[in-house]
Amino acid sequence: MAKDKDKDSKSAEAKQEQRFEGSGGGMNTGVALIGFVLCFIAGMGLMWGYDKHNGVKAAGGITADSAPGGAVWSDNDSPIPVDSKDPMWGNRAAPVTVVIFSDFQCPFCSRVEPTMDQVKTTYGPDKVRLIWKNEPLSFHDKAKPAAEAAQGVFALKGNDGFWKFHDTAFKNQSALSPESYEKWAKDAGVTDMAKFKAGLAAHTWAKKVDDDHEVAKKAGVNGTPAFYINGVVLSGAQPFDKFKAVIDAELSKAQAKIASGTSKDKIYVAMSSDNKKNAPAPKGDDDDEKADDSVYKVPVGNSPIFGNKNAPVTIIEFSDFQCPFCKRVEPAMKQIKDTYGEKVRIVWKHEPLPFHPRAEPAAELTNEARAQKGDKGFWDAHDKLFDIQPKLEDADLEKAAGELGLNVDKVKDAIKSHKYKKEIDADADLGDDVQASGTPHFFINGKRLVGAQPFEKFKTIIDAELKTANDMIAKGTPADKVYETIIANGKGAPPPEKKTVPLPTGSFPYRGPEKAKVVIQEFSDYQCPFCGRVEPQVQQIMKDYGDKVKFIWRDKPLPMHPDAPLAGQAAKEAFKQKGNDGFWKMHDKLFANQSKEGGLKREALDGYAKELGLDMDKFKASLDSGNHKAEMDLDSKAADDAGISGTPAFVINGYFINGAQPYPKFKKLIDKALDEANK
Repeated sequence: MAKDKDKDSKSAEAKQEQRFEGSGGGMNTGVALIGFVLCFIAGMGLMWGYDKHNGVKAAGGITADSAPGGAVWSDNDSPIPVDSKDPMWGNRAAPVTVVIFSDFQCPFCSRVEPTMDQVKTTYGPDKVRLIWKNEPLSFHDKAKPAAEAAQGVFALKGNDGFWKFHDTAFKNQSALSPESYEKWAKDAGVTDMAKFKAGLAAHTWAKKVDDDHEVAKKAGVNGTPAFYINGVVLSGAQPFDKFKAVIDAELSKAQAKIASGTSKDKIYVAMSSDNKKNAPAPKGDDDDEKADDSVYKVPVGNSPIFGNKNAPVTIIEFSDFQCPFCKRVEPAMKQIKDTYGEKVRIVWKHEPLPFHPRAEPAAELTNEARAQKGDKGFWDAHDKLFDIQPKLEDADLEKAAGELGLNVDKVKDAIKSHKYKKEIDADADLGDDVQASGTPHFFINGKRLVGAQPFEKFKTIIDAELKTANDMIAKGTPADKVYETIIANGKGAPPPEKKTVPLPTGSFPYRGPEKAKVVIQEFSDYQCPFCGRVEPQVQQIMKDYGDKVKFIWRDKPLPMHPDAPLAGQAAKEAFKQKGNDGFWKMHDKLFANQSKEGGLKREALDGYAKELGLDMDKFKASLDSGNHKAEMDLDSKAADDAGISGTPAFVINGYFINGAQPYPKFKKLIDKALDEANK
């Protein structure tokens, strides 16, 4: 979570800068800027998929207030006041209200968006509504103009227009600009562009943004993203499970309150008021963050080591060369080296974050430096890159390589070919296993410490671990076995989630060999943009695993996607007429045209069928009669029976992947399934 500076007190600012910079609640990271904290996702359901808005009207999710001048309502008696001036997703009388304080320039506000998609998919508009509040942080120069533009779209096109603009802005966060706002507003349905431009120039919508900020201040919001779930605080880009725990509890309480006589349109005020009364006292400025006392099993492996390889204390650092908070912790790391000498070894693990595009090339350079000059070469390169950060473009890296005395051509080749990507990905996978979801992230003899902490925080843990290690050695544990002994029974990767989903019966579309040892069932929806977004990963799987994997398509059109059922029937008819080849060609056309206006409407479907050479009389008769609906219903029921509620979702020999995850997530489970199948 990104924390704004206390503008009124230098001493408060100094305290804040000492507290978990780049951290927050144990699963956080740092990004560029001083004096704030970025909270972020652990166990990412990264790219959870479904179209958030287009189908919601049909499903009853966006109410009459969707249009400008729509119904006026107010929940301003709540401790977190909201009303019809706020952009809303979901039904006015939903039993759970999530108020989102967010910033269009904040990378972690962007990163939590897939989790919010998952909230929508899981609960639907009748159980949960989302309310947007603007909280542009002072150090994000583009955040307030973006917020004003978004409010302008809301004023002119209502909820539907706002959420379309919102989605586009977060997907194109690096392109925030007046020119972009005009384009995105037009794409969101604004037709009176002269009025929109004039409103931006006159700051017509600035007051609403300022009013939201005042609400945030009174509520105690000090960073983004921040969420109030029926008034219950959840800070930072938390994983879905954190939201689910609160939402489930609030649903149960709200339903009981409704049953006892509270009207649905008053439930938010009642619930948030109750939760305000029952909230624990806020922490004081001097309260320390609670340390995680668990021991985690984080192997050293073949990673670069600084210091005595048999030191009694091992610090494993997951870090990112483009992360400014990773740079900011370097003085503390130097002080550790100077203070403890041979008593501490530091082990580096790469974790280039996806929103830091220069982190992976920088990591490639350091690995090539190690290949050329050993661990000393690595650490020299490490120091150099943090010294020149944020200048990490190709020319900067080549210059650094030359100054380090490296073979520059080999460095350039390593960067271009991603020579060490396998090793880098392995480090990141390990970080994922131990929930090191942010950088910098440390494990001191297995004890977690998150963020750019001051030396004193490290010293407290190191001193305690030194005593433990020395006691172990005194009792006979060899010095070179201390770390392995300490972490032997530590926490490792949680077991992958499993789902039992029987294979479809009869004839069904698939690709790959019929009798492959690994079967992947994908539950998907042709109108879901995240189902489209995962297609490159699917293609990569088929390319890399060839005849080892059989890929089965299963339909799960979500209720908020009105065009998905007919599109699914079109693909089923293509399969009936032309087998797997016809099915996958229609499948590809549907996803290729998914985002186009009318791209999944009946006229377009007829056009695709004609292009594929299908028998048009049979095709039209099939869609008119809905004769494939029963097959699709069976697929959807199989998902429901297994507890699969969103798309895309994958079952790999029983292992479950939720959402449009990056390729390494698939590879890990496919490899595991292959190993088991070959035993």
